[in-house]
Amino acid sequence: MGVAAEAHNVKILGSGTEYIVLGHGFGTDQSVWKHFVPYLVDDYRVVLYDNMGAGTTNPEYFDFERYSTLEGYASDLLAILEELQVESCIFVGHSVSGMVGAIASIARPDLFTKLVMVGASPRYLNDVDYYGGFEQEELNQLFDAMATNYKSWCSGFAPLVVGGDLESVAVQEFSRTLFNMRPDIGLMVSRTIFQSDMRHILNLVSVPCHIIQAEKDMAVPVVISEFLHQNIGAESIVEVIPTEGHLPQLSSPDIVIPVLLEHVHLEIESRRYTCCAGYMWRKQIS
Repeated sequence: MGVAAEAHNVKILGSGTEYIVLGHGFGTDQSVWKHFVPYLVDDYRVVLYDNMGAGTTNPEYFDFERYSTLEGYASDLLAILEELQVESCIFVGHSVSGMVGAIASIARPDLFTKLVMVGASPRYLNDVDYYGGFEQEELNQLFDAMATNYKSWCSGFAPLVVGGDLESVAVQEFSRTLFNMRPDIGLMVSRTIFQSDMRHILNLVSVPCHIIQAEKDMAVPVVISEFLHQNIGAESIVEVIPTEGHLPQLSSPDIVIPVLLEHVHLEIESRRYTCCAGYMWRKQIS
């Protein structure tokens, strides 16, 4: 393992010839994919890694300036692929990693055969003619709560995001990975993500995009999936799944895993018809 791979706790599993790379969202680490990985290892070389700042990474490596923008995370992803000598991969990015994958694919489209975005958003803040889900005052209150008592904030935030009660396994798992983040790093990462605006780069994405969105998600309104679909420059397809919460791969793996597997294997060009009843539609590129 090289420097980047070691710093990001890279693990390579499976025996296939094609690479699939899994990127996680805020407050989690690569363990968020634990229900999905067993379905991939027979057919793919699966690359798992932790975003810098996750509780599993060395906090001394966290550069507050580098990670003040999502480009820092995209550079990390490209460095990992370069060290592993990955020439082409399917990238599955949850939450913020959906946009990280988009940024990386713009810089190096040759490295990505497709992007599968799960609960991704280009902007969380409401704007003129745009519904991101949050007002600035709501985010300020979130940041203040994190700064005041991080542990207490985690206990309240986890069930809201996951969409379950405190006793659910998924909530407990998300609480664990949230607690593991160093509070000042957690605050910095949340500011970077929630204040980001990636709308301007969407038309530059040139690799096919599969957009997976939970029907009820407190962090990402379902209308965001349609916004991505309409504004991404490449061909795209959307599937809205009948689940609740921002981490459906943890809270509803029985529903989400078959959908993810379908989109990992699906070539957008092969689907000729829109499936409205199944919450799926595709975009033709003229």
